[in-house]
Amino acid sequence: MRYAEGEEKNTCERFIALSAEIAKKSHCLRSGCGSVIVKENEIIGAGFNSLPLNEKPTFCIKDQLPKDFKSDKTCCIHAEQRAIMEALAKHADKIKGSRIYFVRVDEQHRPIPAGKPYCTICSKFALDTGIAEFVLWHKEGYAVYSTDEYNQLSFAYRE
Repeated sequence: MRYAEGEEKNTCERFIALSAEIAKKSHCLRSGCGSVIVKENEIIGAGFNSLPLNEKPTFCIKDQLPKDFKSDKTCCIHAEQRAIMEALAKHADKIKGSRIYFVRVDEQHRPIPAGKPYCTICSKFALDTGIAEFVLWHKEGYAVYSTDEYNQLSFAYRE
């Protein structure tokens, strides 16, 4: 992982801000998230977290899952998943070597600094589709991870 500097930092700031705008579409009752996939400064996919078919939930399924539930504990399609699906549907020829930006937002839709990579679902999906880099906004700056590193860190995460 490295922190973006100079013009790359400005680019990261722009696409994280756009991801935060996209997160406004989220219907998740827990947190709003947004993501964009970019190749050569062109947005090839965008997504937000929400129930399948973008339905509006009346309760969070996660609150009713047993503690020993062994699968994905979210009821939402992740923002990264939606962005990847859109990129595959509209720009499959451009996804290889692209960069994905992800951000979580607060109730006022302001970006929240990210923690450590932890979602193995999205890390595997990004890695398998050929996305080259994953960008998160940390308190220290815009962190650029190779997708392989992001996947390894996600599997190592323990909290």
